[in-house]
Amino acid sequence: MGQPLGIGTAAPDFRLATDGGGTVSLADFRGRKLVLYFYPKADTPGCTQESMDFNRLRPEFEKAGVSILGVSADAVKAQDKFKSKYDLTFPLGSDPTHEMLEV
Repeated sequence: MGQPLGIGTAAPDFRLATDGGGTVSLADFRGRKLVLYFYPKADTPGCTQESMDFNRLRPEFEKAGVSILGVSADAVKAQDKFKSKYDLTFPLGSDPTHEMLEV
């Protein structure tokens, strides 16, 4: 496992599968600020609340030029179900191998 990143530290480059069958990489957000948040498991109480809060505040983040990306070790199928169930409006990255989660 790598060293923890501090607030404002640039994230290491990554490419992840996302809900909906796409992919996302850090380069996709070049020139924008990004809230990159991690959650242990989709559809658990704490993770659901956190994701719903980010979703509710998304318009404010967008006004400030900030994108949101949630990441967990859940498979893409679980991410799809979670996103649909709670009408989440930002991408969810899937890292089942923990390659990115443990950088």
